[in-house]
Amino acid sequence: MSPTRPLEHALAGCTIVVAADRRSADLASALERRGAAVHRAPALSIVPNADDEELLLRTERLVAAPPDIVVVTTGVGFRGWMDAAHEHGVDERLDAALDGAHFVARGPKAHGAIQQAGFSADWVAESETSAEVGEYLLASGVSGKRIVVQHHGAGADGLDELLERAGADVVSITVYRWGPPPNPEVVRRSTLQAASGEADAVLFTSAPGTASWLAVAAEAGAIDRIRRRAEAGRLLLAAVGPVTAIPLKEAGLPLTIAERGRLGSLARTVISHFGGGRAPSLVTDVGRVEVRSSGALIDGRFIALSRTGSALLEALADAGGGVLTRADLGNALPGGERNPHAVEVAIARLREAVGGTDLIQTVVKRGYRLAVSDR
Repeated sequence: MSPTRPLEHALAGCTIVVAADRRSADLASALERRGAAVHRAPALSIVPNADDEELLLRTERLVAAPPDIVVVTTGVGFRGWMDAAHEHGVDERLDAALDGAHFVARGPKAHGAIQQAGFSADWVAESETSAEVGEYLLASGVSGKRIVVQHHGAGADGLDELLERAGADVVSITVYRWGPPPNPEVVRRSTLQAASGEADAVLFTSAPGTASWLAVAAEAGAIDRIRRRAEAGRLLLAAVGPVTAIPLKEAGLPLTIAERGRLGSLARTVISHFGGGRAPSLVTDVGRVEVRSSGALIDGRFIALSRTGSALLEALADAGGGVLTRADLGNALPGGERNPHAVEVAIARLREAVGGTDLIQTVVKRGYRLAVSDR
Protein backbone atom coordinates (compact mmCIF):
# COMPACT_ATOMS: atom_id res chain seq x y z
CA MET A 1 0.00 0.00 0.00
CA SER A 2 1.58 3.30 -1.05
CA PRO A 3 1.53 6.19 1.45
CA THR A 4 1.79 8.78 -1.31
CA ARG A 5 -1.09 11.03 -2.34
CA PRO A 6 -2.07 12.48 -5.72
CA LEU A 7 -0.17 15.74 -6.07
CA GLU A 8 -3.26 17.94 -6.15
CA HIS A 9 -4.44 16.50 -2.81
CA ALA A 10 -1.05 16.15 -1.11
CA LEU A 11 -1.87 18.73 1.58
CA ALA A 12 -5.54 17.87 2.15
CA GLY A 13 -6.43 18.51 5.78
CA CYS A 14 -3.21 20.41 6.50
CA THR A 15 -3.24 23.83 8.14
CA ILE A 16 -0.05 25.73 7.38
CA VAL A 17 1.14 28.95 9.01
CA VAL A 18 3.29 31.22 6.84
CA ALA A 19 5.19 33.49 9.21
CA ALA A 20 6.28 35.87 6.46
CA ASP A 21 5.32 39.15 4.83
CA ARG A 22 7.19 39.41 1.57
CA ARG A 23 5.83 37.26 -1.23
CA SER A 24 3.75 35.27 1.25
CA ALA A 25 0.80 35.36 -1.17
CA ASP A 26 2.80 33.42 -3.78
CA LEU A 27 3.81 30.78 -1.26
CA ALA A 28 0.26 30.52 0.11
CA SER A 29 -1.18 30.04 -3.39
CA ALA A 30 1.24 27.20 -4.16
CA LEU A 31 0.21 25.38 -0.98
CA GLU A 32 -3.52 26.04 -1.36
CA ARG A 33 -3.44 24.50 -4.84
CA ARG A 34 -2.41 21.25 -3.14
CA GLY A 35 -5.32 21.35 -0.69
CA ALA A 36 -3.85 23.16 2.33
CA ALA A 37 -5.55 25.81 4.43
CA VAL A 38 -2.97 28.58 4.78
CA HIS A 39 -2.89 31.14 7.60
CA ARG A 40 -0.64 34.11 6.92
CA ALA A 41 0.86 35.44 10.14
CA PRO A 42 3.77 37.75 9.28
CA ALA A 43 5.88 38.28 12.39
CA LEU A 44 7.43 41.43 10.90
CA SER A 45 6.49 43.96 8.24
CA ILE A 46 8.65 45.52 5.58
CA VAL A 47 8.92 49.30 5.79
CA PRO A 48 10.18 50.61 2.43
CA ASN A 49 12.55 53.53 2.21
CA ALA A 50 11.79 54.32 -1.43
CA ASP A 51 11.12 58.00 -0.63
CA ASP A 52 13.99 58.31 1.84
CA GLU A 53 16.05 61.39 1.07
CA GLU A 54 19.14 59.72 2.48
CA LEU A 55 18.76 56.83 0.03
CA LEU A 56 18.60 59.25 -2.90
CA LEU A 57 21.56 61.24 -1.56
CA ARG A 58 23.74 58.14 -1.28
CA THR A 59 22.67 57.00 -4.73
CA GLU A 60 23.74 60.34 -6.17
CA ARG A 61 27.11 59.98 -4.40
CA LEU A 62 27.61 56.63 -6.11
CA VAL A 63 26.69 58.11 -9.49
CA ALA A 64 29.29 60.82 -8.96
CA ALA A 65 31.95 58.40 -7.71
CA PRO A 66 31.22 54.86 -8.97
CA PRO A 67 32.05 51.90 -6.72
CA ASP A 68 34.59 49.18 -7.37
CA ILE A 69 32.52 46.53 -5.59
CA VAL A 70 28.76 46.12 -5.02
CA VAL A 71 27.65 43.79 -2.21
CA VAL A 72 24.02 42.67 -2.51
CA THR A 73 22.64 41.03 0.63
CA THR A 74 18.96 40.58 -0.28
CA GLY A 75 17.04 40.26 -3.51
CA VAL A 76 14.11 42.35 -2.31
CA GLY A 77 16.43 45.10 -1.12
CA PHE A 78 18.40 45.34 -4.36
CA ARG A 79 15.22 45.32 -6.45
CA GLY A 80 13.79 48.03 -4.20
CA TRP A 81 16.89 50.14 -4.72
CA MET A 82 16.64 49.79 -8.49
CA ASP A 83 12.92 50.67 -8.35
CA ALA A 84 13.60 53.74 -6.20
CA ALA A 85 16.30 54.89 -8.64
CA HIS A 86 13.81 54.54 -11.49
CA GLU A 87 11.14 56.51 -9.59
CA HIS A 88 13.59 59.35 -9.00
CA GLY A 89 14.87 59.32 -12.58
CA VAL A 90 18.45 58.34 -11.77
CA ASP A 91 18.25 54.73 -12.97
CA GLU A 92 20.21 55.19 -16.19
CA ARG A 93 23.02 57.06 -14.45
CA LEU A 94 23.10 54.48 -11.64
CA ASP A 95 23.26 51.63 -14.17
CA ALA A 96 26.23 53.32 -15.84
CA ALA A 97 27.95 53.85 -12.48
CA LEU A 98 27.54 50.19 -11.50
CA ASP A 99 28.36 48.77 -14.91
CA GLY A 100 32.06 48.20 -14.24
CA ALA A 101 31.73 47.08 -10.62
CA HIS A 102 32.51 43.65 -9.19
CA PHE A 103 29.19 42.21 -7.89
CA VAL A 104 29.10 40.02 -4.78
CA ALA A 105 25.85 38.24 -3.80
CA ARG A 106 24.91 36.91 -0.36
CA GLY A 107 23.02 33.88 -1.61
CA PRO A 108 20.82 32.82 -4.55
CA LYS A 109 18.02 35.37 -4.10
CA ALA A 110 20.49 38.24 -4.16
CA HIS A 111 22.14 36.62 -7.19
CA GLY A 112 18.78 36.45 -8.98
CA ALA A 113 18.07 40.12 -8.31
CA ILE A 114 21.47 41.10 -9.73
CA GLN A 115 20.74 39.18 -12.91
CA GLN A 116 17.22 40.60 -13.13
CA ALA A 117 18.69 44.11 -13.05
CA GLY A 118 20.93 43.29 -16.01
CA PHE A 119 24.21 42.79 -14.17
CA SER A 120 26.32 39.68 -13.54
CA ALA A 121 27.34 38.34 -10.14
CA ASP A 122 31.06 37.68 -9.94
CA TRP A 123 30.80 35.67 -6.72
CA VAL A 124 27.98 34.16 -4.65
CA ALA A 125 28.21 33.15 -0.97
CA GLU A 126 27.18 29.51 -0.65
CA SER A 127 26.36 29.82 3.05
CA GLU A 128 24.21 32.94 2.47
CA THR A 129 25.97 34.68 5.36
CA SER A 130 27.53 38.12 5.62
CA ALA A 131 30.47 36.48 7.42
CA GLU A 132 31.36 34.49 4.30
CA VAL A 133 31.02 37.64 2.18
CA GLY A 134 33.40 39.45 4.52
CA GLU A 135 35.96 36.63 4.41
CA TYR A 136 35.88 36.58 0.61
CA LEU A 137 36.33 40.33 0.29
CA LEU A 138 39.18 40.49 2.80
CA ALA A 139 40.93 37.64 1.01
CA SER A 140 40.49 39.51 -2.29
CA GLY A 141 41.90 42.74 -0.87
CA VAL A 142 39.77 45.84 -0.30
CA SER A 143 42.25 48.50 0.74
CA GLY A 144 41.58 51.67 -1.23
CA LYS A 145 38.47 50.16 -2.85
CA ARG A 146 35.11 51.95 -2.93
CA ILE A 147 32.45 49.45 -1.85
CA VAL A 148 28.69 49.84 -1.71
CA VAL A 149 26.91 47.46 0.70
CA GLN A 150 23.16 47.01 0.31
CA HIS A 151 21.94 45.89 3.72
CA HIS A 152 18.97 43.74 4.67
CA GLY A 153 16.00 44.96 6.70
CA ALA A 154 17.68 44.38 10.05
CA GLY A 155 20.25 47.04 9.19
CA ALA A 156 24.01 46.83 9.61
CA ASP A 157 25.52 43.36 10.02
CA GLY A 158 29.14 44.24 10.74
CA LEU A 159 30.26 44.29 7.12
CA ASP A 160 30.72 48.07 6.98
CA GLU A 161 33.03 48.16 9.98
CA LEU A 162 34.95 45.08 8.84
CA LEU A 163 35.65 46.54 5.40
CA GLU A 164 36.45 50.02 6.71
CA ARG A 165 39.04 48.59 9.11
CA ALA A 166 40.63 46.91 6.09
CA GLY A 167 40.98 50.27 4.35
CA ALA A 168 37.87 50.34 2.14
CA ASP A 169 35.68 53.37 1.46
CA VAL A 170 32.21 52.01 2.28
CA VAL A 171 28.85 53.43 1.20
CA SER A 172 25.94 51.81 3.08
CA ILE A 173 22.54 51.43 1.42
CA THR A 174 19.44 50.32 3.35
CA VAL A 175 16.36 50.21 1.13
CA TYR A 176 13.87 48.76 3.61
CA ARG A 177 13.66 48.05 7.31
CA TRP A 178 11.82 45.51 9.40
CA GLY A 179 8.84 46.94 11.25
CA PRO A 180 6.37 45.48 13.77
CA PRO A 181 3.93 42.76 12.65
CA PRO A 182 0.83 44.06 10.82
CA ASN A 183 -1.37 42.23 13.34
CA PRO A 184 0.34 41.07 16.56
CA GLU A 185 -2.72 39.09 17.69
CA VAL A 186 -2.67 37.03 14.49
CA VAL A 187 0.97 36.15 15.16
CA ARG A 188 0.23 35.20 18.77
CA ARG A 189 -2.71 33.06 17.68
CA SER A 190 -0.55 31.29 15.10
CA THR A 191 1.95 30.26 17.79
CA LEU A 192 -0.87 28.80 19.86
CA GLN A 193 -2.17 26.95 16.80
CA ALA A 194 1.25 25.40 16.32
CA ALA A 195 1.42 24.44 19.99
CA SER A 196 -2.06 22.91 20.22
CA GLY A 197 -2.18 20.79 17.08
CA GLU A 198 -4.28 23.21 15.07
CA ALA A 199 -1.42 23.65 12.59
CA ASP A 200 0.63 21.03 10.77
CA ALA A 201 3.50 23.27 9.64
CA VAL A 202 5.02 26.71 10.17
CA LEU A 203 7.10 28.20 7.34
CA PHE A 204 9.78 30.88 7.67
CA THR A 205 11.43 33.03 4.99
CA SER A 206 13.77 35.36 6.91
CA ALA A 207 15.94 35.11 10.01
CA PRO A 208 14.50 38.28 11.63
CA GLY A 209 10.96 37.04 11.00
CA THR A 210 11.82 33.64 12.47
CA ALA A 211 13.33 35.22 15.58
CA SER A 212 10.32 37.49 16.01
CA TRP A 213 7.82 34.61 15.69
CA LEU A 214 9.74 32.55 18.24
CA ALA A 215 9.83 35.50 20.63
CA VAL A 216 6.04 35.80 20.40
CA ALA A 217 5.73 32.03 20.96
CA ALA A 218 7.91 32.29 24.07
CA GLU A 219 5.87 35.19 25.40
CA ALA A 220 2.68 33.17 24.83
CA GLY A 221 4.15 30.20 26.73
CA ALA A 222 3.97 28.01 23.64
CA ILE A 223 7.63 27.13 22.94
CA ASP A 224 7.78 23.89 24.97
CA ARG A 225 4.60 22.53 23.36
CA ILE A 226 5.85 23.54 19.91
CA ARG A 227 9.10 21.70 20.62
CA ARG A 228 7.27 18.54 21.75
CA ARG A 229 5.08 18.50 18.66
CA ALA A 230 8.05 19.11 16.36
CA GLU A 231 10.10 16.37 18.03
CA ALA A 232 7.16 13.97 17.63
CA GLY A 233 6.95 14.81 13.93
CA ARG A 234 3.50 16.33 14.37
CA LEU A 235 4.64 19.84 13.46
CA LEU A 236 6.89 20.66 10.52
CA LEU A 237 9.07 23.74 11.04
CA ALA A 238 10.55 24.62 7.65
CA ALA A 239 12.94 27.42 6.67
CA VAL A 240 13.71 28.71 3.19
CA GLY A 241 17.47 28.59 3.79
CA PRO A 242 20.22 28.07 6.38
CA VAL A 243 20.34 31.71 7.50
CA THR A 244 16.58 31.76 8.07
CA ALA A 245 16.96 28.55 10.10
CA ILE A 246 19.52 29.98 12.56
CA PRO A 247 16.98 31.18 15.21
CA LEU A 248 15.28 27.76 15.11
CA LYS A 249 18.61 26.01 15.62
CA GLU A 250 19.53 28.35 18.47
CA ALA A 251 16.19 27.50 20.12
CA GLY A 252 16.98 23.78 19.79
CA LEU A 253 13.95 23.08 17.61
CA PRO A 254 13.82 20.30 14.99
CA LEU A 255 13.62 21.85 11.54
CA THR A 256 13.74 21.24 7.82
CA ILE A 257 15.60 23.49 5.37
CA ALA A 258 14.54 23.84 1.74
CA GLU A 259 17.21 22.60 -0.66
CA ARG A 260 17.55 25.60 -2.97
CA GLY A 261 16.85 28.61 -0.78
CA ARG A 262 13.82 29.74 -2.78
CA LEU A 263 10.11 29.93 -2.01
CA GLY A 264 9.30 27.38 -4.71
CA SER A 265 11.71 24.96 -3.09
CA LEU A 266 10.14 25.65 0.31
CA ALA A 267 6.70 24.81 -1.09
CA ARG A 268 8.04 21.59 -2.63
CA THR A 269 9.60 20.66 0.72
CA VAL A 270 6.21 20.87 2.42
CA ILE A 271 4.42 19.03 -0.38
CA SER A 272 6.96 16.19 -0.42
CA HIS A 273 6.80 15.88 3.38
CA PHE A 274 3.05 15.41 3.57
CA GLY A 275 2.49 13.96 0.10
CA GLY A 276 5.45 11.58 0.19
CA GLY A 277 4.67 9.67 3.35
CA ARG A 278 7.23 11.46 5.58
CA ALA A 279 4.69 12.58 8.17
CA PRO A 280 3.92 10.16 11.06
CA SER A 281 1.56 7.35 10.10
CA LEU A 282 0.41 4.01 11.43
CA VAL A 283 -0.63 0.81 9.62
CA THR A 284 -3.96 -0.47 10.94
CA ASP A 285 -6.41 -3.21 10.00
CA VAL A 286 -8.32 -0.69 7.86
CA GLY A 287 -5.25 0.78 6.16
CA ARG A 288 -2.55 3.35 6.79
CA VAL A 289 -3.68 6.19 9.07
CA GLU A 290 -2.13 9.65 9.02
CA VAL A 291 -3.64 12.32 11.27
CA ARG A 292 -3.73 15.97 10.24
CA SER A 293 -5.10 19.04 11.99
CA SER A 294 -8.36 19.02 10.02
CA GLY A 295 -8.85 15.30 9.45
CA ALA A 296 -7.10 12.07 8.58
CA LEU A 297 -5.89 10.02 5.66
CA ILE A 298 -7.25 6.52 6.08
CA ASP A 299 -6.20 3.99 3.45
CA GLY A 300 -5.36 6.85 1.09
CA ARG A 301 -8.74 8.59 1.50
CA PHE A 302 -9.03 11.93 3.27
CA ILE A 303 -11.77 12.22 5.89
CA ALA A 304 -12.52 15.64 7.37
CA LEU A 305 -12.79 15.64 11.16
CA SER A 306 -13.66 18.13 13.85
CA ARG A 307 -10.81 19.47 15.95
CA THR A 308 -11.93 17.12 18.73
CA GLY A 309 -11.96 14.15 16.36
CA SER A 310 -8.45 14.89 15.07
CA ALA A 311 -7.12 15.34 18.62
CA LEU A 312 -8.57 12.01 19.80
CA LEU A 313 -7.35 10.13 16.74
CA GLU A 314 -3.88 11.64 17.14
CA ALA A 315 -3.73 10.54 20.78
CA LEU A 316 -4.75 7.01 19.82
CA ALA A 317 -2.24 6.94 16.97
CA ASP A 318 0.56 8.18 19.23
CA ALA A 319 -0.21 5.27 21.56
CA GLY A 320 0.74 2.94 18.70
CA GLY A 321 -2.01 0.42 19.41
CA GLY A 322 -1.73 0.72 23.17
CA VAL A 323 -4.84 1.18 25.27
CA LEU A 324 -5.78 4.69 26.41
CA THR A 325 -8.16 5.12 29.32
CA ARG A 326 -11.06 7.53 29.24
CA ALA A 327 -9.02 9.80 31.48
CA ASP A 328 -6.11 9.71 29.01
CA LEU A 329 -8.41 10.62 26.15
CA GLY A 330 -10.11 13.28 28.26
CA ASN A 331 -6.76 15.00 28.59
CA ALA A 332 -6.50 15.02 24.78
CA LEU A 333 -9.82 16.80 24.32
CA PRO A 334 -9.23 20.40 23.18
CA GLY A 335 -11.12 22.19 25.94
CA GLY A 336 -14.65 21.47 26.99
CA GLU A 337 -15.75 18.67 29.29
CA ARG A 338 -13.30 15.90 30.08
CA ASN A 339 -15.55 13.53 32.00
CA PRO A 340 -15.98 9.88 30.88
CA HIS A 341 -19.33 10.58 29.24
CA ALA A 342 -17.85 13.40 27.13
CA VAL A 343 -15.10 11.03 25.98
CA GLU A 344 -17.62 8.30 25.06
CA VAL A 345 -19.67 10.79 23.03
CA ALA A 346 -16.55 12.07 21.27
CA ILE A 347 -15.38 8.52 20.46
CA ALA A 348 -18.82 7.64 19.08
CA ARG A 349 -18.75 10.68 16.81
CA LEU A 350 -15.22 9.87 15.68
CA ARG A 351 -16.22 6.30 14.84
CA GLU A 352 -19.15 7.57 12.84
CA ALA A 353 -16.95 10.03 10.96
CA VAL A 354 -14.39 7.38 9.98
CA GLY A 355 -17.08 4.99 8.80
CA GLY A 356 -17.60 2.45 11.54
CA THR A 357 -16.02 0.80 14.56
CA ASP A 358 -13.27 -1.29 12.90
CA LEU A 359 -10.54 1.31 13.35
CA ILE A 360 -11.21 2.16 17.01
CA GLN A 361 -11.58 -0.81 19.34
CA THR A 362 -13.13 -0.84 22.80
CA VAL A 363 -11.15 -2.73 25.42
CA VAL A 364 -13.66 -3.69 28.09
CA LYS A 365 -13.11 -1.95 31.45
CA ARG A 366 -9.88 -0.40 30.19
CA GLY A 367 -10.49 2.06 27.38
CA TYR A 368 -9.86 2.33 23.64
CA ARG A 369 -7.12 1.51 21.14
CA LEU A 370 -6.51 1.62 17.41
CA ALA A 371 -6.67 -1.66 15.52
CA VAL A 372 -2.97 -1.65 14.67
CA SER A 373 -2.06 -4.23 12.08
CA ASP A 374 0.43 -6.99 12.98
CA ARG A 375 1.48 -7.23 9.34
